[in-house]
Amino acid sequence: MNLVERFGSETPLVGMVHLPPLPGAPRFEGDRGAVRERALADARALREGGVDALLVENFGDAPFYPEAVPTHVVAELTAIARELALAVDSPWGVNVLRNDARAALSVAAAAGGSFVRVNVHAGTRVTDQGLLEGRAHETLRLRERLDADVAILADVAVKHSAPAAERDVTAVAEELVGRGLADGLVVSGPATGEPTDTDHLRGVLDARDDVAPDLPVFVGSGVTAGNVAELLDHADGAIVGTALKRDGETTNPVDPDRVTRLVEAAGRR
Repeated sequence: MNLVERFGSETPLVGMVHLPPLPGAPRFEGDRGAVRERALADARALREGGVDALLVENFGDAPFYPEAVPTHVVAELTAIARELALAVDSPWGVNVLRNDARAALSVAAAAGGSFVRVNVHAGTRVTDQGLLEGRAHETLRLRERLDADVAILADVAVKHSAPAAERDVTAVAEELVGRGLADGLVVSGPATGEPTDTDHLRGVLDARDDVAPDLPVFVGSGVTAGNVAELLDHADGAIVGTALKRDGETTNPVDPDRVTRLVEAAGRR
């Protein structure tokens, strides 16, 4: 994958647009307009602060469906994503929690997205939604049917999960690439906002170097202004959410000053 063509940078910073609860979710507050205005405000603050791309996620929809989300969720996500695409000049992607890669790919293909994040692309993980099984065989074939130029970023040992059986991280990473045909890998800590283990990151990078040296590896959690420069010395990009929010709370709006500090710490200004 050519990162400059896909994300506009050789070491992309991807800012999270964590959506509030959508219609149908238990904590939805009854105002579609407010959901979209919040998404637009966060997207603009991220882009104006200097991030290279956006990742839209239905973060507020807990408790999450384990796999396929209802069609009304896909419709809401598509409508919001299209509004963001028209309002903010930025590459963007989508992650549909907890693990609906087909919905994510469909939204991106319909609304002009560049990439999707898939939490469990191959293999099996134990989560609070139960056992999640990868559907790489379905996702790749759907992308062919849609004729969609959408990259697949696959998590390695995704946060908020545990292995169904102990496996070497090198083997997991190699299978995501060699058999799952992922276009990029994401390495995260144990939970949202928590630091990524450096040994885990090195293991994934080593596996990537053995199988597909040009494949990008992103750090997917725990990136802050204090560690972003060091992490980008090793990884190819970073996905940042919590550290860019007001008071460092994931559900709060994006804080423009935090965005600026992180972008400057990454050496972009």
